[in-house]
Amino acid sequence: MKRTLREIANLVGGKIIGDEDIEIKGVGGAENASSGDITFALNEEFLKLAQQKAGAVLIVDTLATEDSPNSLVIVDNPRLAFAKVAKLFAFKPYYRPGINKNAYIDENAEIGENVSIHAGVTVEAGAEIGDNVILAHGVYIGHNVSIGENSIIHPNVVIEYDSQIGRRVEIHPNTVIGSEGYGFEPGESGYVKIPQFGNVVIKDDVEIGSNVTIDRAATSSTIVGRGTKIDNLVHIAHNVEIGSDCLIVAQVGIAGSAKIGDRVTLAGKSGVVGHLTVGDNTTLISNSVITNDVPPNSVISGYPAHDHRLERRIKVARKKLPDLLKKVRQLEENIKSLEEKLEKER
Repeated sequence: MKRTLREIANLVGGKIIGDEDIEIKGVGGAENASSGDITFALNEEFLKLAQQKAGAVLIVDTLATEDSPNSLVIVDNPRLAFAKVAKLFAFKPYYRPGINKNAYIDENAEIGENVSIHAGVTVEAGAEIGDNVILAHGVYIGHNVSIGENSIIHPNVVIEYDSQIGRRVEIHPNTVIGSEGYGFEPGESGYVKIPQFGNVVIKDDVEIGSNVTIDRAATSSTIVGRGTKIDNLVHIAHNVEIGSDCLIVAQVGIAGSAKIGDRVTLAGKSGVVGHLTVGDNTTLISNSVITNDVPPNSVISGYPAHDHRLERRIKVARKKLPDLLKKVRQLEENIKSLEEKLEKER
């Protein structure tokens, strides 16, 4: 695939300095780009490096120069522009239109146009697969599942019955959507399982990493909002509701019925206790656990999580505890010595 620099500039809303008719064949880093690639630079050091190899460079206007050996494209955010351009040249895994003869498609399933369904795929009755959907090897699609157009489901993903997957959703290998929620009630002869009658709803433009589990709701729906991005190894329990454009980083755990607002970031290895509400635009620092409701626009950390600035002061003070303990012991010895001295003088 080739694109002229003019086409690329139009895509990212950039201004070209240099030859706008050159053809770009791919993308690369400043260190390893070839003459047919476009790359980006955020400072003069990387711009000089990129100018030695790349065919064109995405930059901010403060780096612009008229005597550049290669073409430049001025944009507001070179990294974001590079991401958009890279998608043009990205390899489309598993894109192979047609239905492999070794896939099982129930006669009562509905299959859209231009789908790529690979060997080992199972699509159960009542399922609806949208146009241009890719189901890679070994994917299981349960009864009455719907998958919106242009979604990519990677190998060995399991999407259990009644789940609803939006448009342009990408789900990476070995993830399970719609597994049973963890619901048990103690009884006279042991724990009694609470049936999970609900489903999972994944809105448009969500990306879900590998080995993620998202449980079905006990009743109603477990929901992941539009545009949210979930990293690998995340667990989302039953009846959780996650807003739009959230970032859920690796090894996060969200307990049942928690409600996460829009544009919330949960950093790696953090957690949210069940039945809590986390306000919009909240950031939870890594290795922290939310144990109470959180108002919007909060930056919190620690266990239990609280104001991040206070937590940083606590951590600084904690480092001083050994020396402080020595001083306290010394003071105790001094006081004891004084008391003994006073006792002798009486």
